[in-house]
Amino acid sequence: MGDASPAAAWADIVTDAYCADAKPPLTQELAGRVRDALAKAVASPAGDAPNSLMDRLNDALDAFETELRSVVGPRVTSLDEATRAVAMKHRSEAGQPLRAFGGQ
Repeated sequence: MGDASPAAAWADIVTDAYCADAKPPLTQELAGRVRDALAKAVASPAGDAPNSLMDRLNDALDAFETELRSVVGPRVTSLDEATRAVAMKHRSEAGQPLRAFGGQ
């Protein structure tokens, strides 16, 4: 990631983690769309909330899934800026993971 901007770095990290668990698997084109949306989210103004970066990333993933209406994937639960590590977890209701088609 050496010379990548922070926005591009986080977009790449979160995109890779999201694509690893998204159902159905994303094509390269869709992965690129996710990466672009996440890069815009990272680059947008931060605001005052301590979790604002994580919130912006998750909002971008929500918007992507809403637009497609056929993909479901995990959300960011933590970001470690020192190690550039991201933790992801699938959302669920009633103890069951959300499904891409037809909700619960």
